[in-house]
Amino acid sequence: MAETVSGSRYQRLHHMLSESTWDRRNVRRQLIADANVHFGYASALLIDESAFAKKGDLSAGVARQWNGRLGKTDNSQVGVFAAVVRDRVAALVEGELYVPEEWFADPQRCREAGIPEDMEFRTKGEIALDMIHRLRREGLRFAYTVFDAGYGHLPWLLRALDGEGETFLAEVHSDQTIYLSDPAPAVPERQSARGKAPSRLQAQTPPLTVAAWATAQPASRWCRLSVREGEKGEVVADYLKQRVWLWDGVEQRARCWHLLVRREVDGAKLKFCLSNAKPEASLRRLADMQVARHFVERAFEDAKGACGMADYQVRGWQAWHHHMALVMVALMFLAKERLTHRETADLLSCNDLVDIMRHKLPRKIETDADLVASIENRHRQRQLAKDFAYRKQAAILSASD
Repeated sequence: MAETVSGSRYQRLHHMLSESTWDRRNVRRQLIADANVHFGYASALLIDESAFAKKGDLSAGVARQWNGRLGKTDNSQVGVFAAVVRDRVAALVEGELYVPEEWFADPQRCREAGIPEDMEFRTKGEIALDMIHRLRREGLRFAYTVFDAGYGHLPWLLRALDGEGETFLAEVHSDQTIYLSDPAPAVPERQSARGKAPSRLQAQTPPLTVAAWATAQPASRWCRLSVREGEKGEVVADYLKQRVWLWDGVEQRARCWHLLVRREVDGAKLKFCLSNAKPEASLRRLADMQVARHFVERAFEDAKGACGMADYQVRGWQAWHHHMALVMVALMFLAKERLTHRETADLLSCNDLVDIMRHKLPRKIETDADLVASIENRHRQRQLAKDFAYRKQAAILSASD
């Protein structure tokens, strides 16, 4: 930004991200207001995570973690994000850095990375639930929440949302256990005077996995639907649904939800979803809810490709959140423009809008002198970083002698 934006200065930008105490919560409230105007109540809230490859061990929350972008476990930071989607357009409205539990065993390391002293370890699922509560509390309007299997396999999370009246659709793993009839949990009657009396609830019907149930269904039960427009034609998949019961082995009653199964047209891949949508929810409704998850990936692609989401050079906890807040502001602006011009420019992309702004906005480098000044400034920054690294190395070597 310092090399591109007219009138900008490196130190000012660095201060704004890393040192300034501006409150990102006010940015979130503005994003919520914008989302309500441009996306409306019928939008879906998408919860997902995104990883950012990092070098070294100084960046807040960095650890060897799964990085979906790289397709492997690597040294990364991971953020949990929430996005809204409508009419094939998505925008991020909240993001929080996940800090692995190992960090909290080293308070000094946390202090150096700027992690708040009162912060405690939370799982990604706990962060996601807090995020949904916070967005609802601050007025974000959305019809339902969608998760991938990384969150859908957490039964406590789904039960919590169901108990709060939040509608969800969550992908689950193929070994998810279901009941085709109410297991009617009950404590068995005592059969003998010997030993302890039974005290634990037991299901009265046999369980099976979602994969076992789906593979046993006849071809006539599957329904082929066109679910969205793709760049190479309509995206078509086969679906089936069934009302099933879920029981965690503890609750007094099982919960009756929808099981939705999606099968690619070639029959090679199955996806399984659970939803507490209304009992009368149609197959089309559930399929539309499921396909909404595709657009959170598009939101990440646009944020990283057009808004610099992964192109940050900061290490601190506050700086990471400040950077992400600015990225979300930029992405919301791009989403608003795409929705506004949907009828006249349906194919308008984030990159198209960036190209328009790049052409229209003032440039920092117009003359040869501007280019020379930019390169000289870049060299100064490199030299400062090099000098700092050498001083730090010398201090470490001196302390070890």
